[in-house]
Amino acid sequence: MDIEKYYIINPDFIHMSGYNDRNGKRSTLVEELHRKLVVDRSPLEILADTIRCIGFDLNSAIANAKALLGNIPMCPIQVDPIHNICIFATKSAKNEDAMWFNPHHIVRTNGYYLKTHVILTNGRILTVPCKVSAFNNKLQNADQLQKISKAIVNDPIGFLLDPKRFRLQHS
Repeated sequence: MDIEKYYIINPDFIHMSGYNDRNGKRSTLVEELHRKLVVDRSPLEILADTIRCIGFDLNSAIANAKALLGNIPMCPIQVDPIHNICIFATKSAKNEDAMWFNPHHIVRTNGYYLKTHVILTNGRILTVPCKVSAFNNKLQNADQLQKISKAIVNDPIGFLLDPKRFRLQHS
């Protein structure tokens, strides 16, 4: 398996999860369509690096997602508006056990007791320690953020004139 010093999320990105290497250093396992690699950075560092490449920062990306979706818990994050890549975490971003997914590569989800089987575009099935209803809610929020972001790119003046039209209504 490849070991990289840095990683930038791209359209082939499927998911990532953090782990401690044998020396106790936080690293990340990343899976793309055709490869797996270990990155010598934490998932949050990878997010920050990716967002910095487009001229923004992680805090701004989180604030933007909350402005568009409402103040929902564990908000998805738009990491690349050019390729419309939005990712979401299974747990709080600060939780070291969080898994991060790209909704473009999720084919289907199935409940399995109190866990979720996630069927990916590369044919793999992951078991995620999260109820299927909670996982699907996070997936739906990420899909909605992608749609809203795409709509804003297609009609930026409309967004400036009527931002409520682009915001989701949460009860």
